[in-house]
Amino acid sequence: MEIIFLGTGTSQGVPMIACDCAVCTSTDPRNKRTRSSVHVVMDGLHVQVDAAPEFRLQCLRENVRQLDLFILTHGHTDHITGMDDLRRFCDLLGGVGLPVYTTDEGISRVLAMYPYAIMERPVVKGYPAFKMAELPAVLHLPQGTIQSTLLPHGGTNTLGLIFTERSSGRKFAYYTDCKRVPREGVALAKGADLVVLDSLRPLPHPSHMSIPEAIEVAKEIAAPRTVLTHLTHLNDHAELAAELPAGIEPAYDGLRIAL
Repeated sequence: MEIIFLGTGTSQGVPMIACDCAVCTSTDPRNKRTRSSVHVVMDGLHVQVDAAPEFRLQCLRENVRQLDLFILTHGHTDHITGMDDLRRFCDLLGGVGLPVYTTDEGISRVLAMYPYAIMERPVVKGYPAFKMAELPAVLHLPQGTIQSTLLPHGGTNTLGLIFTERSSGRKFAYYTDCKRVPREGVALAKGADLVVLDSLRPLPHPSHMSIPEAIEVAKEIAAPRTVLTHLTHLNDHAELAAELPAGIEPAYDGLRIAL
C-alpha cells in the first residue's frame, strides 16, 4: 500500500493570503501546504480521498495518472471544490462514470454543486460523470476493504476511513477534520500500521482537534507511526517535528509512505 499526501493544509492554505508570519514566509518547502487530501494505492487500486481546490495542481505535481474510485469525507469547500477536475479520470477510465462514495450529507452537497455530473457516463468526452453512493460500514473490494466510521466535525460528520490491503494485510487509518475520535473510531484504528489524524494547531478549536488532543488520540490508538495533517500557519514543520513524541510526525505536501 502507498499513501501520497497531496495536501496537508487547512481551508486557508499556507501561506495564507496577506500574512507575513514566519511560517507563511518560510523557505522550507514543507511549510507550503495546499488543502488536505490523500491518494491511496491498495493492491493497484487507486483511491482518491477528497478533492481540494488545488486538486488538479496536486495531481500534476505528484504525477497521479490513475483513479478508480473517489471518497468525499464531507462536503466542506476545501474538500469538494476540486471535484470538477475528476473529469479527466473519467476519460482515463474509458468514458464511464467514476464511483463516488460519501455520506448522505455529502451526496446532497455534490448534487447541489455538480448537478451536470450526476450520471452513469459523461455526456461527451471531457465531461465528468459521478456514480454516487453512500459509503457502507465496510466496502469490500478485490484489493481489500475500506471501513468507515463517523467523526464529529462541528455541525456535521466526517467519514473516518480504514484501508486494509488484501495481499499484505497492511492497515491505514485516515481521520481528517474531526473534533474527537469516538470509541468506535479508536477501536477500528487499533492495529493500524499508519494513522493520520486531524491536528489543526496548538490552540483548541471548536470543530478540529488541536495538536495536544491529537497526541492523546494517537497514544490511545498506539499505532507504530502517526502523522498529523490539516495544519495551519501556526505550525512550523521543523519546530513541530522536534517537539512531537516519538512515533508522531507532521505531514507535508508530497509525503509518500509505503506500507
